[in-house]
Parts: sequence; C-alpha cells; structure tokens
Amino acid sequence: MRSLFTNADILTFENDWRVIEKGYLGIENDRIIYLGENKPEGVFDAVRDFSGHALIPGLYNLHSHTPMSLLRGLGSGLPLDRWLFEQMLPVERRMTPGHLSVGNRIAMMEMLASGVVSFSDMYHHPSSYAADVVASGMRANLGHPTMEMLNDDPAARAARIQESIDFFDQWHGCAEGRLLADFAIHAEYTTSAESVRRYTELCKERRARLQVHISETLKEHQECKQRHGKTPVRFFYDLDVFDNPTCAAHCVAVEPEDMDLLKEKDVTVVHNPSSNMKLGSGFMPIAEMRKRGIRITLGTDGDASNNNQNLFEEMHLAAMIHSGYMQDPTLLPVGDLFKMATIDGATAQGRADCGNLAVDMKADVVAIDLDSPHLMPNHDLLSLLVYSAQASDVVMTMVDGKVLYDNREFLTIDKDRVRHDLNDAMKTLF
Repeated sequence: MRSLFTNADILTFENDWRVIEKGYLGIENDRIIYLGENKPEGVFDAVRDFSGHALIPGLYNLHSHTPMSLLRGLGSGLPLDRWLFEQMLPVERRMTPGHLSVGNRIAMMEMLASGVVSFSDMYHHPSSYAADVVASGMRANLGHPTMEMLNDDPAARAARIQESIDFFDQWHGCAEGRLLADFAIHAEYTTSAESVRRYTELCKERRARLQVHISETLKEHQECKQRHGKTPVRFFYDLDVFDNPTCAAHCVAVEPEDMDLLKEKDVTVVHNPSSNMKLGSGFMPIAEMRKRGIRITLGTDGDASNNNQNLFEEMHLAAMIHSGYMQDPTLLPVGDLFKMATIDGATAQGRADCGNLAVDMKADVVAIDLDSPHLMPNHDLLSLLVYSAQASDVVMTMVDGKVLYDNREFLTIDKDRVRHDLNDAMKTLF
C-alpha cells in the first residue's frame, strides 16, 4: 500500500527542526519513502490533501498507568502518600482483568485523540490488556511491576517477580515489535534490596529495559535516606539497576549527586508536570538536569493523578512552569520540548526507527488542523504546537502507516463497546 499526503506543512528533524511548507509525504506500507517540496514520481494507491494542516511526528507518553482511567478524580486534593494508600490501593485491590482492560482502552482512546502513538505503562497484571494494545494498533512498552506488600513472605516476593518475568517472556516483541515488554520496579518504598538485586539480574539476562518511580516527593526521598542512609537514586545505583536501560519517572526531589549518577548511567528521566503539581510534589530540577545532558522525556502519569492523557498539555505546562519558576524564558526552547515528546521518547523506548518524519522511518504521523482561531497566524509552527495547540486540534493519528484515529472516529477501538464495558465496570467496582 502506497499513500501520499499533499500540501501539508511537514515538521521534520535534521540536526534541528525545520518545516517543509506545502510539502509531500509518501508512505509505503509502514515506512516513509518520500519527504519533500515537490510531488514525487510514481503511482500511489491513496492520495490525501492536507491543505491547512500540519503533519508532525507522533507523540510519546513515557509514563502512564492506563487502567487508572477508571479512578479519574478520586482522591483529588490529597498528597501522594494519602492519595495512594487511602484512595487508590483499596479500589485497585478490587479490580478484575475486565476492569483493567476497559480502563486501558479508555486511556488509549484519549491518547490517540491527542496524537500519542506510543506509551510506556506500568500497572498490575498488564496481561489483562496487552491484547487490547495489540488490537489498537498503537505502540507501547508495558511493564508488570514488582511491588511488595507489607509482611510478604519470601515465597510471595518470588511469585511477584515470576509474574513479571512470565509477562516479559510472553509479550515482548509482539505485533512485529509494536508491543515491547519492560521490566518494572514500582519504587524503593514498595520493594526490598534483596528483591531488587535478583530482579535486576534477571533483567540483565534478558537484555530488557526497565521502568521505575524515583524521588517523586521530598517525603519519599527523605524516608529512603532514613531507611538506607542513601537516596533512592543511590539505592538503585548500588544495586546495579541502572546497568539496564532505565526510564526513571518523576525525579522531583533528586540531589546534585543523584543527577550525576543518572547521567553516568544514561538513565532517561520522565517529567510529569501535571501529576507532580496536582499531588503537590513539586518541580523536577530540569535546568540542572539539562546542564548535565540527561535525556528528559515527558509523561502524563495515570488519569487519577493528572487527570488526562494529553501530552500537548504536558509540553505546555513544562514550558510555562520552569520558565516562571526560574524566571528564565530561554530555559526550555520549544524545539527541545518537542524533541522530548517525540525523538527522545522513541529513543528511551528503544525504538530507533521512530519519533521523526524522515525517509526510512516508521510512518507514525499526526495531522493537526490549523484552521482554528487559536492557531492563527502561524509565525512559528513549533511555538504554535507547544504554546497554542490543543489535543482537539488533532484530526488524524497514524501508526505503522495505518490510520487509527480520523476526524474524531476511532478506527481500531470500538467506542460503543468501551462505553458499555465502562458502565458495567462502574457497577461492579464501586
């Protein structure tokens, strides 16, 4: 199948971002085969005119808990520890595989409608919704996290680790690599050094990637120092966790030495501005991280702490809060922010042929309708995307050359079925 998109403003990265005005984008099967100002030669099976639109790389949401869309709005106004232990965990214990599936599908619909083509996720029993991810056509890195409960005995700890291993062995690389399985550690405060050490060894054996929460709040950070005499970053560093390609979510309360260790091990940090502000966790020290050259990506976190999966909002907030807090509008250039949400996200997920519109790259394309008052005039497309664009401006989301969302219609997820399943879930869960 060969497709041609015409007359679009096409955003591409070649050492820096540039826009091809009224350009042409050619696709064959799942790859981009042409990008330029002139119409390419050859026959195309389908031609689509994108006059008045921008074509941009698909966005990457590097941290989420998709089934938590069922908990949207619960515990609002509580700090993280009370939000988690008083509001989230009691409901999560009642969740069935059916609940997890519908929660995941809701989140995927949110993401597709806002231009997200790939997401990283860690949650209980992802085998309950891995097939839904494959059916949706999206990309995802799913992790089955190790998370120990109070008074767990050694057998229970070993069983939780084995569940995570079994998930990896069953699902990693499915759907021609669209679904990748990651190892995942919930956090320092929900695991033991013994379990982390064993789990890390198993991750190395499989040459897998790893997701983890680190220093999301100052309280978490300080309590780790009281328990172990070291920070969460140092705790995981000493246990060789970062010898695996790692994405560390939040990193709000990290110290200068922590940042040096993260850079040494090439750990990717995931910035979640909405979630961190809603839970009163604070601001990640992004300026200091950028000085060290740490790779930074963007995430939404789950719907229960955000309360949406809108990566345009995360770009906007990241730009605004750090410029205001540091009193420096040059701190986060729009090109760098957009790279965090695309190329850097794809790199962190281990997807070297994704994240950019360029020849031989995967055809993951998002169309933005520029015909709205808040997008007029278009002096600078990148600035427009970061400071003005809304999720509702997305009119098409394509992954692997296949359109998954088009003009507010979901082509691979049955919205009516999701609504029906959600109604059933609310009756049984609450």
